[in-house]
Amino acid sequence: MAAGAGGAAARRQGGWLWGRIAALALLLFALVAPFFLYPVFVMRALCFALFACAYNLLIGYVGLVSFGHAAFLGSAAYITAYTVKSWGLPPLIGILAGMATAASIGAVFGWLAIRRQGIYFAMVTLALAQMIYFVAVQAKFTGGEDGIQAVPRGRLFGLVDLNHPLAMYYFVLAIFLIGFAIIYRTIHSPFGQVLKAIRENEPRAVSLGYRVERYKLLAFILSAALAGLAGAVNALVFQLASLTEVNFGTSGDVILMVLIGGLGTVLGPVVGAAILVAMENFLAPFGAWVTVIEGTIFVVCVLLFRRGIVGELGHLLRPRRAVSSASAAPDPSPG
Repeated sequence: MAAGAGGAAARRQGGWLWGRIAALALLLFALVAPFFLYPVFVMRALCFALFACAYNLLIGYVGLVSFGHAAFLGSAAYITAYTVKSWGLPPLIGILAGMATAASIGAVFGWLAIRRQGIYFAMVTLALAQMIYFVAVQAKFTGGEDGIQAVPRGRLFGLVDLNHPLAMYYFVLAIFLIGFAIIYRTIHSPFGQVLKAIRENEPRAVSLGYRVERYKLLAFILSAALAGLAGAVNALVFQLASLTEVNFGTSGDVILMVLIGGLGTVLGPVVGAAILVAMENFLAPFGAWVTVIEGTIFVVCVLLFRRGIVGELGHLLRPRRAVSSASAAPDPSPG
């Protein structure tokens, strides 16, 4: 029994170590990336990585499949772009305004949607997101099909000029790290453990006295706010807020990112977002065939990596850790 407990502890320790090594490697890569990659490309990858992590919090740790998360990304992008350009607000205040708007919309959407489960929940989120898309098309301040263009990046704290590519890049990286830290802390908090319990067995969580709907609503609002944070920063990166951000296709893209990277893993959405953004960037010369190529790669990933790329790697490493732990444990049989 002691050997089994020691082996389990060793496996947990090994998983913690591998996770820290992978996170450190990705952080070091992000710090030096703008010196050998196009900074705007990496910034887009970071924005969508945060978007995917926010969505993974909902689908991977609560088990709620939303088809309308683009509404939060796009609404925050529009509000940030409008307040910064038309009202002259500093970029950080504009981002907070966009994030607050996304959280408010998420509170309304969540209150309406969590009353349903399964495909009904997904369809409600899709219908509500399409309402946001209609507003974006018809409202005057959004610019219709032209969107809000030439959004000024401004100065951070009145000192740092965000028009400089490196300054803007490290600002985006800092925002991503803050958002990622919030998600990581949420997942490993008592609140996150309750979310996992709801995902695994909701009736049991109810029987234990947890107010399940309240936890679901809080998780939905947090996911919407962080998705809005990604959209707000993305609007400043490209100096544009358009219908692309609120389109249903964007909601489909974030689902692909999470599934390719690894559903319910911490780093999986980051890897999935990087892969999808890289495909869109480097396969652009193929024109309309990009969608076909992306679909083919997605099918291959689903067939070969059922747990996603990061999830499959973790599964492959786990038996090796178990074997090494078992070999290191003392033999309980009498000599």
